[in-house]
Amino acid sequence: MINRRHIRVKVMQSVYAMLHSYNDDIIKEEKFLKHSILKMYDLYVLNLLLLVEVQKLAAKKIALSKKKILATKEDLNPNNKFLNNKLINLIAESVSVEGYVELNDLRNWEENDEYVKIIYDQLQNSDLYKKYLATEADSYKVDKTFVIDFFKEIIAPNEKLGEYFEDTMISWSDDIPFVNTWVVKTLSKQKENAIFVLGKLYKDKDDEEFVSKMFRKTVLKNTEYELIIEEKTPNWETDRIADMDMILIKMAVSEFLNFPSIPTRVTINEYIEISKDYSTEKSSYFINGVLDKISKEFVENKKIVKIGRGLL
Repeated sequence: MINRRHIRVKVMQSVYAMLHSYNDDIIKEEKFLKHSILKMYDLYVLNLLLLVEVQKLAAKKIALSKKKILATKEDLNPNNKFLNNKLINLIAESVSVEGYVELNDLRNWEENDEYVKIIYDQLQNSDLYKKYLATEADSYKVDKTFVIDFFKEIIAPNEKLGEYFEDTMISWSDDIPFVNTWVVKTLSKQKENAIFVLGKLYKDKDDEEFVSKMFRKTVLKNTEYELIIEEKTPNWETDRIADMDMILIKMAVSEFLNFPSIPTRVTINEYIEISKDYSTEKSSYFINGVLDKISKEFVENKKIVKIGRGLL
């Protein structure tokens, strides 16, 4: 499921796009924001589905080998360990996966089967695959460990697959690392005798509402928050502050004022960490200093009122 940090990143991207396009259609931009999060779920399902498609291709290859005129003993008696992989079969038999694919017409691997072949060829030539086939133990634990390693070592780092995802949807370039982690967690949690069910997109209704509220509050109060930042950075001209730094600070200010259940220190730490990936080398220090000043003043003036978890 999408976590709060990645939600903040998605909101940050939409705020940046809106402010730099001089577009004031907040409803349209909010719809695109939500759409990009929903499409991230497609990326999650496609990665899981790729495991099944590679297995299907392996089954076809084995079936063709058996029909050779000069079929070898190995062709006639193939190692079916991969075809019988218990975890991949759970995914293949999942009503949850099948329903999502049908509902969203997710036919990417049928229309772009060259990527299935690329992953299949890489798997076939890997030591990971050879070692797995040579393993005598037939257990769910062995199958599960192999599938997780298959994903982590072959699928996730494949550059051609990554380029395909980025070309398919521009927002996926930032989603790939998060989704890869999500897939590994899903595979790791799957129990042997349990039906495979896709993970939820949002943890709860609060997280889903956090998307819209965070985006709207930041955009609608943009000018007000900019004045607050200017007061705390008297030695800086506004245009000298990195655009992304300004947006991250504005979002943090929005959290201070509009989200009473989020502790102030959590907010500051989150935007410091995001800045390390999306802004300049020194941004984290700058953002920490500015937010520390703003938060202290807000607490003193009782503008920040925290309740529940926000008090911690």
